[in-house]
Amino acid sequence: MHLPVMLEEAIQLLNCRAGGTYIDCTLGEGGHSQDIMKKIGNEGTLIAIDQDADVIIRAKEKLATYSGRIKYFNSNFVELRRILDELKLSKVDGIIFDLGLSSFQLSDFSRGFSFMNDGPLDMRMSRQIDETAMLWVNRLDEESLSNVIFKYGEERWSRRIARAIVREREKAEIKTTFALAGIVRRAIPGKRGRLHPATRTFQALRILVNNEIEAIEKAIPAAINSLNDGGRICVISFHSLEDRVIKNTFKDFSRREEQPFFRILTRKPATPSIEEVRNNPRSRSAKMRAGEVFYG
Repeated sequence: MHLPVMLEEAIQLLNCRAGGTYIDCTLGEGGHSQDIMKKIGNEGTLIAIDQDADVIIRAKEKLATYSGRIKYFNSNFVELRRILDELKLSKVDGIIFDLGLSSFQLSDFSRGFSFMNDGPLDMRMSRQIDETAMLWVNRLDEESLSNVIFKYGEERWSRRIARAIVREREKAEIKTTFALAGIVRRAIPGKRGRLHPATRTFQALRILVNNEIEAIEKAIPAAINSLNDGGRICVISFHSLEDRVIKNTFKDFSRREEQPFFRILTRKPATPSIEEVRNNPRSRSAKMRAGEVFYG
């Protein structure tokens, strides 16, 4: 069962208005959207975006009660402005991003996001993306592979891991999550910490495959510029690279001297409660930042 991260805190920070128009840029299985719909009432509208067609199907079942008031878009959130133009909307009252994977994506081993069970090295959040993680792992030269793992995974052993991957793929193509995880595990020296040795490498490849950082860098400014007076944005991230982009974007907007002005609502990012982490361990690395647009 998918548990939306920091649900109560997110809904409170969004400050949903009855009859308002809101966007869930990362619909997933509809956890945040469900509570938004409860708050905005029968006159409210939700625009639900997700690049994964499979999770949209699941979310539609969960949100069937509100189907007439939700507009679904199978798209990357980087297309936010295009979607609003298509709907002939210039501004909305609130926007939420939850940048984590859904439980459905992690538990479907054919998607290749998890190394807990064996599956193909895919990692695409959308089937429309051409290149899988397997293609990148077997094609990148050693230096490029090392740079990706270091930049997107912040992995100190990136050079050793890249060298081991190149050495192993000379024997046979690396095709599965277990194969890659095993190579990474053997490449990292010393004692094992709480974090699985392959975690950072898998993160790096997933970010590469889905072009995640560039998408966030484009989508957050577009979202802020699409908010009404008093409109709010709430972003939940799960690793330092994402959080850094969000933090810096919020700071840049808060310093500008022209309308719309931007107020940061979370001087420090909100984090899950001890109880939530106990009930949903996947939430432990989450950080949430929020801001508000105002005019005059």
